[in-house]
Parts: sequence; structure tokens; C-alpha cells
Amino acid sequence: MTLDANRPVAVVTGASAGIGKATALKLVARGWQVIGTGRDPRRIAAAEAETAEAARDGGNCTVLRADFSLMAEVVRTADEIKKRTSRLDVLINNAGGVRDRKIVTGEGAEATFAANHLAPFLLTRELMPRLRASAAALPTGSVRVIAVSSSAHRQAAGLDWSDLQSLGPVHCVAAYCRAKLATLLFTRELARRAGPFGIVAQAMHPGVVASNFAAHGNAAMRAHMAAADAVPPDEPAKTLVWLTIAPEGGRGCGRYFHRQAEETPSDAARDDAAATRLWEESETLLEKLGF
Repeated sequence: MTLDANRPVAVVTGASAGIGKATALKLVARGWQVIGTGRDPRRIAAAEAETAEAARDGGNCTVLRADFSLMAEVVRTADEIKKRTSRLDVLINNAGGVRDRKIVTGEGAEATFAANHLAPFLLTRELMPRLRASAAALPTGSVRVIAVSSSAHRQAAGLDWSDLQSLGPVHCVAAYCRAKLATLLFTRELARRAGPFGIVAQAMHPGVVASNFAAHGNAAMRAHMAAADAVPPDEPAKTLVWLTIAPEGGRGCGRYFHRQAEETPSDAARDDAAATRLWEESETLLEKLGF
């Protein structure tokens, strides 16, 4: 199905469950066209059924199956998105997660780093022509790239340039914290590079959310999530939709939000030199992986 170029389009990764699905539901209820991604066929089918029921004013949602720990899947998904739409107003890089151990994918990447950083980096790069074309045609501040990070980034003092992917003896939770720091540094550098083309890059912290986020985490992570005062996915979805459609989301660049309010991230997340280096290192790593 080719989408209507006269109606707004959002791509939401991880849209088959949790925050991503809640965000897609809110957007289709506002008449947006949504292309989502997900891994599990049953959850994908359920999400498509729910969004179809919630859709109003021409809104619709299609969820593409993809495993974003694999860069080949990211490229394939980007190609499918480009076939379906010539317009892209907002890209929400939401998919991610934590693992209970170090896992190296068949492509040679560490799975936590791949899913939380490399995948959104690559997807954004592949969809940049659509984003730039839309930004040129739409009012200033309309086209946005929104990243879901985490307050866990504060636990990482910085990135280890000698082991960027945490392939060495790094605890799985520490690897996740580093990956979420990378999310904020990527957003900061994207804001610098894409801002001149009219594309706004923002990031947000969702809070502790009652979802299947920690399903693949270790016992300590699952216990932490179970004991925490978790909020339903609907709450952070409100912030994502606000960043998508509200004027505030289109102002400034490289900002960090929680519950529709701006917050200051860690010092490490505001390191411009690290942001530039991460971009360059990510490009080099993707080239080595064949992308």
C-alpha cells in the first residue's frame, strides 16, 4: 500500500508492543499514517488490529516485521518504507532493549549496541533522503527525528573508544547504559548535521514502563523492573506524540525530555567531541559490517 502524500507520515520502530504501540494508537487516532516495525508476528497482527480500530480521519498503521539487531533487516525495512511513502514527517526510533548476556550477532555486532544504537543510526541514515525532501516541502520544524533514550545513560561515564560495542568483559546492564548514552550523543550530532536541512532531532526518557522491555534482561534487571513504580506505556507515549505534533518539539535541536518537560542530560551526553567521534566510528563500524 502506498501512503497518501498529502497526509502526515510517521515511522515508529518497536510498534508492535509497549510504548511504540501506544504511540501508534495515538497517532492514528489523530489521522496520521504510521509505518511501524516489530519482531513477533502475533504481536504485529494484534497491533495492526488495534490501530485499525483506533484510527480516525484517514489514519492507518502497517507494522513491518524486522529484527533490528541485524543491520540487513534495518536496510530491508528502510527500503520497504521508501517504497510505501515519498513523505516522512517524523521518525521515532523507539525499538531497543537490554540482554542478559553478551550476544554477538551473525553479522559480528554486539546485540545490545546493535539494537539500541546502530539500528537507529542506520535507519535514520537510510531514510534521510525522505526526511530531507519532506523538510524542504513542509513548514520549518515539522520534520523530526525522536529517539527514546533512558536515564540509565547517567550510569555511563563515557564511551570506551577501544571497545565501543562492549564486546569485552562488560556487564550487560553497563553495556545497555553505554548504548543509551550513545543514543543521546547520536541525537546531538544528528541535530548539528541535519538541522541546516530543517530537520529537528530530539530525545526523551520514558521512565520505568510496564511492558515487555526487560523480557530478555537478566534476573536482576527483571526484578528491578518488577519492583519499580512502573507507568503504563500510555504515559511515555503522550510525550512522544507531544514531541511529534506540538510546536515545542519542533523548536531547538538535540534536547532531552521527560514527561513533556525538558531535562538536562549527563555531562557525558553533552560532549560535542564525543558526539562527532561516535558518528564517525559508527560509520566506520557499519562499513566493516558491510553496510
